[in-house]
Amino acid sequence: MRLHTLHELDSTEGTVRIRKGSSEASSLVLVPRPSENDPNDPLRWPRWKKNVAFLSVCAFTFLGNYGIGGLSPAFYILSLEFDKTVTETSELLLWPILVLGVFNFFWVPIANYFGKRPVFVFASGLLCVCYIWGAVATSFESLLWSNIIAAFAGSSTEALGASIVNDLYFLHERGAKMGLYMSFISGGNSIGPLVCGFIITGLSWRWHKWISVILTALTFLTVVFFVPETRYFRDENLNVVSPEDTAMSSSTEEVGSGDLEKTAPGAEGRRTGRDPSPSQPGMGIPKKTWMQELSLWSGVAPETNLLKMAVRPFPMFVYPCVIYSFLGYAVSLVLTVAINILNPFVLQAPPYSWSPMINGLINLPGFIGNIIGSFAGGWLVDIFCDWKARRHAGVFEPENRLYLCALPLLITGAGCVLFGYGVERTLHWTSLFFGYGMVSFALTAVPTITMAYVSDCVLPVNLDALMLVNGSKNIVAFGFLYGVVPWVEQVGYVDCFGTQAGIFVAVIGLGMAILVPLGGKIRHSQAKWRIIL
Repeated sequence: MRLHTLHELDSTEGTVRIRKGSSEASSLVLVPRPSENDPNDPLRWPRWKKNVAFLSVCAFTFLGNYGIGGLSPAFYILSLEFDKTVTETSELLLWPILVLGVFNFFWVPIANYFGKRPVFVFASGLLCVCYIWGAVATSFESLLWSNIIAAFAGSSTEALGASIVNDLYFLHERGAKMGLYMSFISGGNSIGPLVCGFIITGLSWRWHKWISVILTALTFLTVVFFVPETRYFRDENLNVVSPEDTAMSSSTEEVGSGDLEKTAPGAEGRRTGRDPSPSQPGMGIPKKTWMQELSLWSGVAPETNLLKMAVRPFPMFVYPCVIYSFLGYAVSLVLTVAINILNPFVLQAPPYSWSPMINGLINLPGFIGNIIGSFAGGWLVDIFCDWKARRHAGVFEPENRLYLCALPLLITGAGCVLFGYGVERTLHWTSLFFGYGMVSFALTAVPTITMAYVSDCVLPVNLDALMLVNGSKNIVAFGFLYGVVPWVEQVGYVDCFGTQAGIFVAVIGLGMAILVPLGGKIRHSQAKWRIIL
């Protein structure tokens, strides 16, 4: 079995030209380069079609977290109803977190081999069934297993949803779209508990599940009818930066409308032996009808097998960009979910003694933090990277994204300490709200920045790399969170959250210190490692 280097699949090694020139009037270069004459290339789809497909997957991702994580304001009531301890009740969220990560390693090889569409259709239908199961559960064990199987279904969108950003959008759009995707992921964990608090007070926790059923059923229909297959095999070497290679370009307005110009003559000839994309000049490729796009079968990946697809990602764990992204995402998730698990037992117990409805309001600052974080990690990073590219003759370097990791490093580190002191010293509730909002900033900002960075560095195998990031961060988060309640009980909130703040700052800061100045050299070196199956 022959191993490949990343350089063989993509000789750009992440360094690409996104601007023709450095002036304000310089035109954008479309990266990846779309197929010249294949109307079925997702990059050539109309803007509305891209956005509807993308938002349908985002809604599926949102509801996976909404129905499971949204139940957290009911933990105190559920512990009384089913006679469970704090630790036992927290398993309603802890085990699904583990499953959300582990089963990335199941779904991604299947999607790589058979396509993403059949995975999304099956998994969204299964998620709806699981929420019906949870709504009628009569025992704690039944409710727990409904959440676990729902997490199995929801795990299909963790890496695949992020990968769809790369399927549908160009590099200069990638940060903003990844930020939007992360807003939907985190929004389920903030809007869900917020809404659930009111539902529990006015009705019951079961109605939270029934509402999830209705929303998930509608999303299942949008996935079935409006999410075609987005897997497409293209030659990344067409994006090589070279003076004589005049890249396909357009004005900003033209990019927004999806209009594409012709590629440079001769560019089609630089192909790798692994690229089956039918984009040779003169080949007439008919556009698929809507009914053809509804098919769940789009063929299998050529020149490979399912076992190879399952094994292929794991050697990529040696890539520094993957290590940094998964660690940064893991510590960001740990901080946010730790507060989600603990806050009902803080705010619904003396001295605060809040009702679940009022308790749910703590997710307002969490939601605001998520939105600002996705804006900073997405749109703001795109603007910054475009500015940096203009200053370097239009050439984009993936490490440009990492500069803005300084924002979550400062904001979230301080917010974590603030929340710990606020709880232990029984400070005014606003300190807890501000602390949670500041912590939530990192949950969208860090993965938005770092997962886009991973995609830039290893684009031909980005789905495998993102699987490692998403799967591994949940496993690490589960290990931390499984012990967070005993940890708090033993050392107190100040020491617990102060230590977590130190770990977060160390991970984000050390990664920046290494990858910002040295990332380019590391990236060009890792492209020569022969580890890809």
